[in-house]
Amino acid sequence: MPHNYRNFSDIQADLQAGTTTCLHLVEGYLARIEENKHLNVFTEVYADEARARADDLDRKRAAGQPLGRLAGMVVGLKDVLNYAGHGVRAGSRILDGFVSQFTATAVQRLLDEDAIVIGRQNCDEFAMGSSNENSAFGPVRNAADPSRVSGGSSGGSAVAVQAGMCFASIGSDTGGSVRQPAAFCGVTGLKPTYGRVSRWGLIAYASSFDCIGPLAHTPQDCALLLEIMAGPDEFDSTVSGQPVDAYNQATLPTDRPLRIAYLRDGVESAGVDAVIREATQQKIDALRTAGHVVEPVSLSLIDSLLPTYYILTTAEASSNLSRFDGVRYGHRAEGVRDLIDMYKKSRTEGFGREVRKRILLGTFALSASYYDAYYTKAQQVRRLIREETERLFTQYDFLLSPTTPSPAFKLGEKTGQDSGADPLQMYLADIFTVQANVVGYPAISIPNGTTAEGLPIGLQLMAPPFREGALVALAKEIL
Repeated sequence: MPHNYRNFSDIQADLQAGTTTCLHLVEGYLARIEENKHLNVFTEVYADEARARADDLDRKRAAGQPLGRLAGMVVGLKDVLNYAGHGVRAGSRILDGFVSQFTATAVQRLLDEDAIVIGRQNCDEFAMGSSNENSAFGPVRNAADPSRVSGGSSGGSAVAVQAGMCFASIGSDTGGSVRQPAAFCGVTGLKPTYGRVSRWGLIAYASSFDCIGPLAHTPQDCALLLEIMAGPDEFDSTVSGQPVDAYNQATLPTDRPLRIAYLRDGVESAGVDAVIREATQQKIDALRTAGHVVEPVSLSLIDSLLPTYYILTTAEASSNLSRFDGVRYGHRAEGVRDLIDMYKKSRTEGFGREVRKRILLGTFALSASYYDAYYTKAQQVRRLIREETERLFTQYDFLLSPTTPSPAFKLGEKTGQDSGADPLQMYLADIFTVQANVVGYPAISIPNGTTAEGLPIGLQLMAPPFREGALVALAKEIL
């Protein structure tokens, strides 16, 4: 089986030297997809299409024709990104049979640079979940221990990179959905600043939180993918017009030590596994030894992060998912009496339990009687959280924390299906990741060792808006 590359620069060097070909690479990834079918990562594999594209790129290289910056990079797409002529189901039965009519801007920019798309990756239904157990197509299993979850909602995307089924993946991050599975699977996941990457072609969960982000083994390769996907787009009015930096060339200041804050709760709270606290403390000690100023901070509103996040995201989901009604596309119930009956039955049959729950919660928060008590209040608290975060970054360059409070947990452990399980524990898996989405800041999760059982641990770094280059530079230094 072909070499399982971890750095794109190695692939490019071997392609240039003629010791491998794009087709050889694709065949290797296809073999590993077949070998790891038990992990339930891909909902659709574009084998023939990937081979044809690889063959075309190899012919161009042999003829001396110019190639894009991603020629030879084999990527997978989370099942919430539209790719014209290909199915997209967002992990849901309600989109059975639906074929994308256009290609997401982020995906098109990768294709324009000669990336090879190998398939579509399983995810929590409509990106709602922290374990990839909410997919209508079954859970994704962690390659480090198939009895454990992959993380969510981009679990399939993380495991695909972890197990060498593609070189990199493109996921989406609404409350940690790129970073949390990256931590559980021992890979790197980058959530950009809100508006840095166009959301055109991303099936919306919560529009003021959603971000498209890459997963790969290294910060360098995540940075390359972000650089290509980022930038203005006439189809998305929320995307930033700021110039896109050369993220891999960014450097850290050399005339002064970095000022790094770390969340006191991340290394002192009993709610965080001891092994995670210890691994995080070791990184803090290493940064201090390197001469940086590393100080503990507490967020006064940390207890409000998850309630604020879940009130606002469920409200936005209630609105965004109203389009899936059985009328225009997707699943339509049979044997209905009238239009209202068709709406009810189609949505009840098409949506899974978690999605139905979040739609109901969001509709409740937006209802006339409770709008001010919940939605308006949550928006006010969101502003306060942003102001507190802004104050923090007037004193510090970065905020460090564990990515997750625990390593990957067992399948079924937190879904409430096991006796004694507490479903609220699932939401706490996002406690360290949601802040970046609530305030719109960039954050990255990088590997930080493993537990005694071999389960990956993640470390998260957050920076001010549009400082992705600095994030990547520090991540490279730490690794």
